[in-house]
Amino acid sequence: MTEGQDLTEETTEDETAGASPEDEGSDAPAATAEAPAAEPEEQLSPKERGRKRSVNSGEARPAKTIEERNAERLERRRQNAASRRRWRASRREKRKTTSPGEGTPPAERTGTGSPRIRQGVVISDKGDKTISVRIDMARQHRTYGKIVRTTSTLHAHDERNEANAGDTVRVIESRPLSRTKRWRLVEVVERGR
Repeated sequence: MTEGQDLTEETTEDETAGASPEDEGSDAPAATAEAPAAEPEEQLSPKERGRKRSVNSGEARPAKTIEERNAERLERRRQNAASRRRWRASRREKRKTTSPGEGTPPAERTGTGSPRIRQGVVISDKGDKTISVRIDMARQHRTYGKIVRTTSTLHAHDERNEANAGDTVRVIESRPLSRTKRWRLVEVVERGR
């Protein structure tokens, strides 16, 4: 034998000599574990694997009559109603135990104020129960002191259709009555010619 062969033989002898009986026992289960893996497993398609994993078996449930379905529905409704009653009772108890000072404080009322009143000339009364009023304002310019005249048009509610074009009317601010109407007719001050 050559020197290279002697080295390989020595290493194999050392490995086998150093092996204890316990190691041999551990090799045995490994060998048995490999044996079942060697058996060919049945090959499933991805769909079949998914069906195998899924909760549903794929079989239809037995058909229920309408009465059975209604009975199940009523039972579910009874259970839900009972749980709602319990929850509401617990909320009532909590509300009773907490002091009334907690939570959002009520808004402070500083007063309703007085609604704005304007006087102007009716420029249109074509809409039913609606008039368009032109408000003329003359103010002094704050820097230059010149009189600046401005006009604004607003829509007002005329319940009895009593104002006509050209009339001078007095209107008062109110809640929104439509998309554009936020004023109501108070009185006709002067009839137009």
